[in-house]
Amino acid sequence: MGGVACALAAAAVVVRDDLGAASGWWLVADVAGGAAACVALWLSRRWPATMALVAVALAVPAASASVAAGIATLMAALYRRSIVAIGVGAAWVAATLARFWLRPPGLAPYPVWALVAVLFGVALTGWGMLARARRQLVLSLAERVRRAEEEQRRRVERARHAERLAIAREMHDVLAHRLSLLALHAGALEFNARADPEEVVEAAAVVRSSAHQALQELRQVISVLREAPVLAELDLRTLVEEVRRAGMEVEMHDGGVRLPELPGATARAAYRIVQEGLTNARKHAPGMPVSLRLGGRPDGGLAIEVRNPMVRNPMVHAPRGEGAGLAGMRERAELAGGRVEQAGVEKGEFRLAVWLPWPV
Repeated sequence: MGGVACALAAAAVVVRDDLGAASGWWLVADVAGGAAACVALWLSRRWPATMALVAVALAVPAASASVAAGIATLMAALYRRSIVAIGVGAAWVAATLARFWLRPPGLAPYPVWALVAVLFGVALTGWGMLARARRQLVLSLAERVRRAEEEQRRRVERARHAERLAIAREMHDVLAHRLSLLALHAGALEFNARADPEEVVEAAAVVRSSAHQALQELRQVISVLREAPVLAELDLRTLVEEVRRAGMEVEMHDGGVRLPELPGATARAAYRIVQEGLTNARKHAPGMPVSLRLGGRPDGGLAIEVRNPMVRNPMVHAPRGEGAGLAGMRERAELAGGRVEQAGVEKGEFRLAVWLPWPV
């Protein structure tokens, strides 16, 4: 369409001129220059600045190329940098001034046409540069929107991943403790077939109670993630009594620490860490005594230590490496702002030491 419009405009310029006065070689040059300028305009989408300069040069001898030169100048301002656009605009003004000098259009003196040429060149270049800046602004805003949507999508994915990790950690902490108690009492019933009926009844009651509590805590896993549990329910003495009833020897020194008196995040992290520490001791060092110590003060931090001797029975092999329990404890301590200071063997004992913040 641009080429057709340019050709029609060139034909109109030629017809407007006095054909008798413009006959001969000048008319041929005018028609040829207009046609060449239209071809240059057609190629200007690929080489805007170069083709604009070609059309501008053709517009000096050929008045019919002036329309194509103006359009090409506008396209150079649209698709090239400002310095290039200004240079092409200045070339168009210079070419127009030269053409008006060689072939005065009449109707007005040369200074008037020179002013018109300058104003028209400035208008063409400024319009193209303004349109280019607006297009770049629109593209920039579209890119910002795309990046914002991508960042929002990544945040949603991270939130979902964190929620899955939280669910997995809560389920591991709750079920590992309860199911290990079930396995312990069920094993006792299996290998102690000659036990007194009272002992069997007592063990079965413990199994039933543990299974019921496991179901109750499993139902609360999702609600725990959305809403913090009541701190009064985080009773370490009750937890230790459950473990002792399962046949595990636990020596506890709480140092006067009461979890309900601690900040919520620290209290929950401490309870789950102690629970997991006792569960690991029961699984990896069955029959060994366990020492649990807590100590600390506000603004000084809470220290948790769980110790148990290594297994002496050569037939019992504790698994090597750090499993999901210790990894979960590290994550839970870090989320609460604390750290696992030690989780390994020390002088024939397995020692778990954790520090948690205790703000005032």
